[in-house]
Amino acid sequence: MDNVNQASTTDEDAEPQWHLQRWHSAWRRWSLWTLLVVLVGSMLITLVWLAGRYEASQVQARVERDAADAVADIRLAFAHNVQNMQLLQSGDPDLTSWETRATDLLNVRRELVRLEWRDPQLKVRAHAESPFRSINWDSVDGSSAHSDLNLSCTNARRLGGPSYSSSYFQPLPNGMGSEMMELCLPLLHDGNLRGFLVATYSLQTVLVDLVAPSLQRGQEVSFTEADGTRLAVVGATRRGTRMFSAHQLFDLPGSTLILRLDSWHAAPSVFPNVLTALVTAMSIALVTVLIVLVRDNRRRLRAERDLGEALAFRKAMEDSQVTGLRARDLDGRITYVNPAFCEMVGFPAGELIGRTNPLPYWPPEYAEQYLARQVVRMSGNHVPPREGYESVFMRRDGTRFPVMIYEAPLINAQGMHTGWMGSFLDVSEQRRVEEISRTTQERLQATARLATVGEMASLLSHELNQPLAAISSYATGSLNLLDADSPHAPQRDNLLDVRVGIQRIAQQAERAGRVIKSVHDFIRRREQSREPVPAQALLDAVLPIIRLQARKLYVDVRIDIEPGLPEAVCDRTMVEQVLLNLARNGMQAMDDAQIHPRILEIRVRFAASNAQSKWLEFSVSDNGVGISADVAERLFTPFYTTREEGMGLGLSLCRTVVEQHGGFLGHASREPRGTVFTFTLPAQPIEV
Repeated sequence: MDNVNQASTTDEDAEPQWHLQRWHSAWRRWSLWTLLVVLVGSMLITLVWLAGRYEASQVQARVERDAADAVADIRLAFAHNVQNMQLLQSGDPDLTSWETRATDLLNVRRELVRLEWRDPQLKVRAHAESPFRSINWDSVDGSSAHSDLNLSCTNARRLGGPSYSSSYFQPLPNGMGSEMMELCLPLLHDGNLRGFLVATYSLQTVLVDLVAPSLQRGQEVSFTEADGTRLAVVGATRRGTRMFSAHQLFDLPGSTLILRLDSWHAAPSVFPNVLTALVTAMSIALVTVLIVLVRDNRRRLRAERDLGEALAFRKAMEDSQVTGLRARDLDGRITYVNPAFCEMVGFPAGELIGRTNPLPYWPPEYAEQYLARQVVRMSGNHVPPREGYESVFMRRDGTRFPVMIYEAPLINAQGMHTGWMGSFLDVSEQRRVEEISRTTQERLQATARLATVGEMASLLSHELNQPLAAISSYATGSLNLLDADSPHAPQRDNLLDVRVGIQRIAQQAERAGRVIKSVHDFIRRREQSREPVPAQALLDAVLPIIRLQARKLYVDVRIDIEPGLPEAVCDRTMVEQVLLNLARNGMQAMDDAQIHPRILEIRVRFAASNAQSKWLEFSVSDNGVGISADVAERLFTPFYTTREEGMGLGLSLCRTVVEQHGGFLGHASREPRGTVFTFTLPAQPIEV
């Protein structure tokens, strides 16, 4: 009895568990079926939607191809028309035969409504009109300076080939009108313009005759402007509920049109049998999944291979560069260096990667300055200049060398700023070359000064020895007269006059000494120094030498200095050489027996200035033979000269000196003859 009760209790406990398991199983099956139905429904809806999208994309692609084919057909026809127009001029025809040929061409090419033969001034010599259109051409005048035809022919002449005008509206006798476009073809013979051939296109006829009839029957074809304005339309009327449009750019030399193709279609069709579509979709989905998996696996392998090759290529490229590369994170820690950078500073990559400020290649004397600069850079408040900046690094052996640094922010694929990338150029060799160039320039300037002094050495010797000897004799005699023990001692009343004479003799001797000192300063190499110098003082330093040569060549030297000029800030010796060279060149330009009078004029004026900077203008004018155009092109070229005894360095060095002062040296013709050389120098600011 107890056993029966125990079994009954066990069965009663198992029944609820069985019902619970059954309910769970049914719920799982219902969930799976629901999921399957949802998946199948979603797949079917997606398939229908994709089918519609695919059909729409096919229609759109077909419309795009038709538009491209239409543009190609029109372009080919236009090219044939250009060739036919060129054949009109074969054999150098007269006006009558030309008009006959043009009429025959118009009978064949209906898109052309008029052909004209115009002279280089766009005057009509002969013309022919299409028999298929009656247009009043008297109202059309293309010879005005700003007409579309004039602009088109100007462009054609520049291009040496055909050029098209923009479209314009031409009224027709029936009260309507048509958009026209003109083609201008230059007639060139041995590079000379002999006239123009002008052809007038009717855009409406171009669409009718040059677009394939199959496109016109099922679609609407039109020429439009960039803003969508339709110029000409041809084709079928609207049929369907959905429109597909394609736009093709029809660019021509001098003009641009847009060919628009509109096509109407009914709503895309779907599979007629849903069950067939479902089975087909499931089969296609299964095959597609397999194909996608295979292709995805191949694509992944190919991507991994391409990535490996790209990394290897980038590594090889970075290793082969001579420019040092260094990457740092936002904390200033080095994350990458290339071999060129390691070779530049002498530290291996292992000792640099992970290092932060101060870096081992910073010179100790600049460490604090570089550290302050890096703190500003890493704060993000300062963007490094795109043109780079110069700094000094230290190699492992302690030697310093200059580098040019270019830095840019590092942006990752998500657009976030992750650090800085810098490139470094060792400019030691460049600085050495610049120093050699500067030294060579100084030597050339010294050579030019020696050449100048050498040409005047004999003249200075002859002109200065005699005045100095006479001055010395007069001074000695005057001092003897002033001697109280001399029997020839003058009276007390004449002593003042004798002293004045002696003072003037001393002044002349000092002036002659300054002439010799100026020559000495020219040939002496020294460091450039800028100082305020009055314009009169610059001229006084070179006038003795200038007047010596002027007396020899019978040249009248005139000086004109504007009153109230500020002082010029310049290297006195170099500017004096510029004035002397320009004056000597001007006097040599007048060394011709046919030139009288010979006047050399030196002027100093205010130049164009602003509130921040003042400038003085120096000009040296002569009335010599002038400078020809071919000589003017090479006038400032070093070692170019028109004189057999010249070195060709004077004007080149003059321009270098003026440009070093921030000024400009130029020349111009002088009326009625001669040349004016002008240069500018900075002026000392005037204190108010």
